[in-house]
Amino acid sequence: MATESPQLFLCPISMELMEDPVTVSTGVTYERRSIERWFFKYGKTTCPATMQRLASLDLTPNHTLKRVISSWRDRASSPSSPTDTLAPMARERLPSVLAGIEATPFKVTALKSLRSCMAVDESAQDDFVACDGIQVLGRVMVQALAESSAGGDFSAFRTCEEAAAVLDTLPLSENASVDLVLKPECMRPMVALVQRGSTEARLHAMSILDKVSKASGGRNWTAVVDLDDMVKSLLDLLSDGASSKLSSRALDVLLDVTARSPSSGRARRGKDVVEVGAVRVLVELLPDADRHVTERTLLLLKRLCKCPEGRLAFAEHGLAVVAVSRTVLRVSGLATRLAVNVLWLVSCAARPSEKVLDDLVTSGGVAKLLALLQVESSASTKEKAGRMLRVHGAFWRQYPCFPADLKDYLKFLN
Repeated sequence: MATESPQLFLCPISMELMEDPVTVSTGVTYERRSIERWFFKYGKTTCPATMQRLASLDLTPNHTLKRVISSWRDRASSPSSPTDTLAPMARERLPSVLAGIEATPFKVTALKSLRSCMAVDESAQDDFVACDGIQVLGRVMVQALAESSAGGDFSAFRTCEEAAAVLDTLPLSENASVDLVLKPECMRPMVALVQRGSTEARLHAMSILDKVSKASGGRNWTAVVDLDDMVKSLLDLLSDGASSKLSSRALDVLLDVTARSPSSGRARRGKDVVEVGAVRVLVELLPDADRHVTERTLLLLKRLCKCPEGRLAFAEHGLAVVAVSRTVLRVSGLATRLAVNVLWLVSCAARPSEKVLDDLVTSGGVAKLLALLQVESSASTKEKAGRMLRVHGAFWRQYPCFPADLKDYLKFLN
């Protein structure tokens, strides 16, 4: 089994092992490429870990940490190097350990120690749930958030982050565990962590939400959180783009949020998500997205464009039609199907604006729709492409720049 990298050696932005660690004025160390991207690509002037405004963007090489990481990598790669192990935690010790965590003023240290034991001892995870460990973590998180909101020092919020890290070591696959996590005292801190936690804490929070979602069946976990705040925070993460892991997790949670509403409330949920700027953020993800991100982004756009507000926001974005059209026949079969669905929704499900139709021509979208009729693709995709061409063919043939052979083909379709 590969040796897990010590947390101190991971960049707080990318959560990957640092190769060129540099320190900012707050004293936090980052991988140089990640923090430079934060400063110069995204125009940020804050420390990502503490969100404090930086007096200077100067980066100081952390030579000591770089040497320690190099030494650790050499030892970890040696087949003869011994691996450190932690002794399993006896069940009879758990109640006193949990009581000590609630009582001690040094909660971060105690939670880190508990997390290390839980990560290597699967039997302790079941014992932890049986000994009311989830309830203890919920109380610790609620208290930590209250102290942090009341102007407490940064360690109060770090306590909440560490409690979530312990919670994330649990599989959370049993109904009893899920019921406990779905209580407000556990779910509200998850929203706070997504909003303002460190990169690691946000990953833990979204991992917990993912586990709860998969195990909760038909139960709607979104009913116990402030969903507007959650969605805004997820969109901010996608806009920042500072961590591919965070962006991927944020997309997963957004997909779950948009799928969780009962059918009677789904249109309202879509409208709410659109109103906080989701369409703009998703469209601007597409140009640089890989296949997996592209497919999930298009699925979200498809869901949002089913409501009038989503179609309007899409039509008003200057690059929306261009960005979606470019994915057709370029990324994957699934991406093509989803992109055609989005274009069909904004051009045929309701009366489209002339701008949408103009953009479909100038972006090459119409040519791609024609090409789809000639290549192997799903019947529903061909049907939607054909319908768009039949309904709007007369409008598109008016363009002087439109190729003559395509004009003839459009006449044939009609």
